Amino acid sequence: MADSATAPPPAAIEAPAPAPAPPAAPPAEAAPFSLWSFPGRQRPGIRLTSEFDSESSVFFHKLSLKLFDNLAKLKLSFNNDHRGQVSQPQLAFISKHLSLHYDLEDHNTLLKGSFDLAPGLNLRAVHDVNAQQGELSVLANLSDPNYAFQLSSPVPSIGLVPKATLKFPLGEVSLEEREDEEVKRVLSINGIVKANVFNGVCTAQYADDDLKLRYSFKDEQMSFLPAISLPSNALSFAFKRRFGPSDKLSYWYNFDADNWSAVYKHTYGKDLKFKTGYDSEVRLGWASLWVGEESGKAKAAPLKMKIQFMLQVPQDDIKSSALMFRVKKRWDI
Repeated sequence: MADSATAPPPAAIEAPAPAPAPPAAPPAEAAPFSLWSFPGRQRPGIRLTSEFDSESSVFFHKLSLKLFDNLAKLKLSFNNDHRGQVSQPQLAFISKHLSLHYDLEDHNTLLKGSFDLAPGLNLRAVHDVNAQQGELSVLANLSDPNYAFQLSSPVPSIGLVPKATLKFPLGEVSLEEREDEEVKRVLSINGIVKANVFNGVCTAQYADDDLKLRYSFKDEQMSFLPAISLPSNALSFAFKRRFGPSDKLSYWYNFDADNWSAVYKHTYGKDLKFKTGYDSEVRLGWASLWVGEESGKAKAAPLKMKIQFMLQVPQDDIKSSALMFRVKKRWDI
């Protein structure tokens, strides 16, 4: 048997050529410093709030943004009428320890500062640049955090003893030296004290030789608030009655002037409120409808917008009734 031909060896398998190395990336440049954030941080959003009042026919605008990674805030506010004229422009820089308010029309600056000198010791200062006047105060928290002592004095000093205020859990009392009409220095005492009496709160406020006493009782359905001023003996009282989670009636009467007012309020959920009332002093009846929480901010309202419609009907001249509205809208840019 003939020998078979020898088979050629299998072809060698060539290894794939290595992939070329990627080009070296250029060195990263340092992020430029930004007024509104630290290097490498994303710029925060800008908040613009606009409000219009049909009674004054004036727009109010406020523009704000946070700076230095939310350590400070910059605000710009101004008014403009239907002709586009800008008025009362204000620029403010606000931080934890220092704030600056600049009036662009009057070219005046108001400076406010607050600094901790030591644990429990705070220094506060206010200065009006144009008036060259201000106030300097020192607040010291005593051993109990509910007690504090404050000394404040105008700058420049007018020679009077600094005002001293003692704050405690039930209120505060202040002593201040003043100059009366005869250019005599007298010591003035002002203060407010609160205490629990008969399941309510009794408040005594003394200022400028006038003492106001008020008692407040409140439960889940009713509130009763009588008040009297001495030595004028002016007496008034307020009464509030809640008929359910959505209905409440408020009534106020002044015995000295024989004036009274009443307000009925009905809410439809959180963002819709109807109110109607009457004021005997100005002989005016009114009704209003709030779309968006009345006491809340536009941020929490639907579409970040609040609207109020109000109808005013004078009792003496019904033909001069007026329908007014207010709109407040916020944009986050």
